[in-house]
Amino acid sequence: MTELGYASALGLGLAGAGHCLGMCGGIAVALNLGGAASPAVTLAYHAGRIASYTLLGAALGLAAGSVDISAWTIGLRYLAGALLVGMGLYIAGVWRGMALLERAGAHLWRPVQRLSSGLLPIRHWHQALALGLCWGLMPCGLIYSSLAWAATARHAPTSALMMFLFGVGTLPAMLATSFGAQGLQGFLRRRGLKLLIAALLVVSGGWTLYITAAHSGHATHADGANTPMDHSHMHH
Repeated sequence: MTELGYASALGLGLAGAGHCLGMCGGIAVALNLGGAASPAVTLAYHAGRIASYTLLGAALGLAAGSVDISAWTIGLRYLAGALLVGMGLYIAGVWRGMALLERAGAHLWRPVQRLSSGLLPIRHWHQALALGLCWGLMPCGLIYSSLAWAATARHAPTSALMMFLFGVGTLPAMLATSFGAQGLQGFLRRRGLKLLIAALLVVSGGWTLYITAAHSGHATHADGANTPMDHSHMHH
């Protein structure tokens, strides 16, 4: 995974500001995070939230990397490119296919939601931290597609770092909601910013698909037969 991949992960979080403000921002306000709550409680919640993304990314990266088959590696790289393009179109509002993941994840979220309800009302930082740790499983197409994309790295530390950067990217929008920074919220909601990052994601995804196709074709025809691909080449 190159710096472009890490920048894409950070950009995903930033570009999803409108989505985050709509889905999680209201919840943060309802939980009084940033209102009467102390800064420690608010920051503990966001730390737990980012930690949940990071841990899930590591787990999925480890699981994906446990299969050492050339066709699996190539397929994951194609999936990575396709997801980047899909997420770019989703953020731009051109295609809403990622919303299907939200409906599918609702079944996974219900038991976690029942568990997290026992943490309310939040009075202490450790309650906020625990609630944040539940957040990675909430039905959010942006989170789920980012996790799937991070898993294609097939390397637990890399996948974890990608999801950590995604979480950091969501911080400006969420902290702006928590602490009532209306000016920052307005900036992050600007369509021009979303379209710029969406275009970069689509270009990055297209480049990933092109590189994967070029390497897979080279691996197939180099010796006139299917040849396992060098894993280092796939991490363009």
